[in-house]
Amino acid sequence: MRILFIGDIVGRAGRDLVKKGLKGLVAEHDIDLVIANAENSAAGFGITREIGQELLGAGVDVMTSGNHIWDKKEALDYIASEPRLLRPGNYPAGAPGHGSVVARTRMGTAVGVVNLMGRVHMHPLDDPFALALKEVESLRTRARVIFVDFHAEATSEKMAMGWHLDGRVTAVAGTHTHVQTADERLLPKGTAYITDAGMTGAHDAIIGMDADASLVRFLTGMPSRFEPATGNPRLNGVVVDADDETGRARSITRISQTLAELTDLTARHA
Repeated sequence: MRILFIGDIVGRAGRDLVKKGLKGLVAEHDIDLVIANAENSAAGFGITREIGQELLGAGVDVMTSGNHIWDKKEALDYIASEPRLLRPGNYPAGAPGHGSVVARTRMGTAVGVVNLMGRVHMHPLDDPFALALKEVESLRTRARVIFVDFHAEATSEKMAMGWHLDGRVTAVAGTHTHVQTADERLLPKGTAYITDAGMTGAHDAIIGMDADASLVRFLTGMPSRFEPATGNPRLNGVVVDADDETGRARSITRISQTLAELTDLTARHA
């Protein structure tokens, strides 16, 4: 089984990469299930029903999120009615939506997907490490392959989650910082790990946002309006090859492709 995980989709540039290139990428890598972090897909902040349905229609099977999930008010109703959109499972009781789902591959194999959020330099949510074990234990009776999106700021916290879940899940992929790390590896007990899967959006930018507006804050300390950038769009993510009998990962490969490269893949597999 091969799972494609797409790093944080930012704005229209990120959505266009998915819409125009996902089918070719799926065909090229023989992908069975597509998971994408979509919390920045609506102009860089949050998600709307229309955008969520657009991404699902483009071939995304499960959408994960993080601290920006509530930035658009309509997400409150949308997430309650769309089980394929997750929010971090360690939000306190009473938050709408769910932190995990059992998805099905194109061949019908069950895959558990878990969304969690870190607490270092982030909102003070419930303990993600304790909740991770509960979620995994619950999913294990329904799915051997389990994929975790850990949305966190601190590299150390992400690494800690990887080691915490080694041998318990198929993969732990970090999100949130929008910069793809080069530390993809298989941990000793068979869990694929990467600190950050990266960002799907404009890379001639500051983490997907217009560089000039971002610089104002650093140079003057004054607030400025962030707008998603458009230059040099790239799709970042990872492909995890998993043994669907044991749930162990066999490999993890980074993906970083331009719109032109994705367009070529789509044309090649048309």
